[in-house]
This record gives sequence, structure tokens and C-alpha cells, in this order.
Amino acid sequence: MIYEKDFPYAFDENACAKCGGKCCTGESGNIFINNEEINLLSDYLKLDKKQFMEQFIKKVGLRYSLREVEFEQGYACVFFDQIKRNCSIYELRPKQCKTFPFWKYFKYHKEELQKECIGIYYLS
Repeated sequence: MIYEKDFPYAFDENACAKCGGKCCTGESGNIFINNEEINLLSDYLKLDKKQFMEQFIKKVGLRYSLREVEFEQGYACVFFDQIKRNCSIYELRPKQCKTFPFWKYFKYHKEELQKECIGIYYLS
């Protein structure tokens, strides 16, 4: 069980094995990624940075986000393994993914978080 200070819930990371990737799929959104993460992933995939960005990144204002692909009745992160239903770059996933479900937004949107993550346990 993972706890984060100032959050009214805990997260059981073992639930991920049963989930099927709800946090990686669904409505369209942005998975922001920084330059250091881009460099790590391009090295891991043995692509030069330009190739990696053309294939996997979209520009959103002044920031970069991982692309999405159509999946079921919505979208999935480009690195979501649709067969195994998990993250294919788990160890190198962006900080935004690593900090899920402990996002400030979810402190105030309890119902949405419960739909998104089966590993949430509210503390009394």
C-alpha cells in the first residue's frame, strides 16, 4: 500500500495486475513528458531524438505529450501494450504516470478517481 502525505486515500499497487490499464486508456488527454524523459526513452528504443519525437510525441502549447492511439471506444497511450494490457515502458514511464493516482486534481474529484483506479482505498 502506498500513502502520500496530505492525500485522503492510499493506493494498492497490486491492483494494477487486475485492472487492465484504466489509467492508460479512456478519454483523450495529455501525458506530459520532459526533455530528460524523452532522451531516456529515445535511447531505450534506440532511436535518435528526432525520430522518437516524430513517432511518439505531440506538441501541446509549449509542452510535449506522448501520442495516443485509438483503443476500444476511446484512446490509449502509444506505449500501452494492448495485448498484455499494461505499460510497455513501465520503468521509464514519465513522471506524470509515476505519480498517479496522487494528483492534486483527484483530491477533489473522488468519484472520477474511483472510476479510474481500482487500487484506491479511502482512509477514515
